[in-house]
Amino acid sequence: MARPRLEVADIFRGHGPAWRQANAGHVSLQQLRVMSAIERCRTAELGGHVARCADCAYTTIAYNSCRNRHCPKCQGAAAKQWLANREAELLPVLYYHVVFTLPAAIADIAYQNKAVVYDLLFKASAETMLTIAADPRHLGARIGITSVLHSWGSALTHHPHVHMIVPGGGISPDGQRWISCRPGFFLPVRVLSRLFRRLFLEKLIATHQAGRLSFFGAHAHLADAQSFAAHLAPLRKTEWVVYAKRPFGGPEAVLAYLSRYTHRVAIANSRLIAFDEQLVTFKWKDYRIEGRDRYKQMTLATDEFIRRFLIHVLPKGLHRIRHYGLFAKGSCADNIARARELLAVARPEGQPTAAAVDPGKPSCPCCGGRMIIIEVFARGTTPRQRPTDPTTAIRIDTS
Repeated sequence: MARPRLEVADIFRGHGPAWRQANAGHVSLQQLRVMSAIERCRTAELGGHVARCADCAYTTIAYNSCRNRHCPKCQGAAAKQWLANREAELLPVLYYHVVFTLPAAIADIAYQNKAVVYDLLFKASAETMLTIAADPRHLGARIGITSVLHSWGSALTHHPHVHMIVPGGGISPDGQRWISCRPGFFLPVRVLSRLFRRLFLEKLIATHQAGRLSFFGAHAHLADAQSFAAHLAPLRKTEWVVYAKRPFGGPEAVLAYLSRYTHRVAIANSRLIAFDEQLVTFKWKDYRIEGRDRYKQMTLATDEFIRRFLIHVLPKGLHRIRHYGLFAKGSCADNIARARELLAVARPEGQPTAAAVDPGKPSCPCCGGRMIIIEVFARGTTPRQRPTDPTTAIRIDTS
């Protein structure tokens, strides 16, 4: 893939040192590590290798990636491998996309308690789906869920929500039948919304009572139980946003759809337009507007752009992709096999799809021949071999 004209790494390298100095003492170690990883990604600082075409002797240098899960360049390759692993789990049914979003008043609490509240978001949304799907009045089946956490809106604001990809049906409680949902309709979103609201608030209050929430600045008063209860009271009467998109079918469509969500970072390099010491301009989508007018440009102060990017750095150890129900890891293989048996389809066989192609073994850009590694060089060193043409690092961007 061709190198984007502008990258987040360019912004971090150009303005990162000044930003870190100005914000010393207010940046977490995890955020500093993410900045450092992105700045060094696919540069000589991480080492790399020299590859030569076995047919035409074309020679190129490829620098190592940082493999940080917040890096725009690394997540495309990670997504391909993850999708290849998921391919055998796909079922020949329609799939649905359901989104659970936290209200702004809860998002403010999540901002200061990311690990705890993000975990509650996963658990409450999954429990909601599994409970309503198991109800005979709606589906009456055990379903499988793949959940992906996103903490951002298109303008890089803090907007925590979970994307779920769910097959349109499940296994009956006795394990003897596959129960399909109604055509074009999975589960009632209003019922999902209200159960999600109740479950999440119950879990959040229990977490507060257990002393697991911290509050700072303007929210310091929420440490008091009565103030916290008063803060949550209006939320019991509002409708929480649960959105179900139209179904899409076929394994290829599911893989393509998943690839848009599983390993996405706060902003892709392809959305960046311009950068200087003072300003960053990027493309964003205003979801409140329909049609082509929703695509806009935004310009932020460079300091503010970096701040917004870094607020989406996940707490260490937090898993942002989780599986529930039939897809829970302990019993996923058995459940998939049983579902395929009930649907009367065999396990998929044959050649790997494009999603399974090893991105670490590119073909020659000149003749398409096989590239052979002829030299590996360590971090911070210069390769002995020289490239045939000016070096073009292999860069994979999320979009």
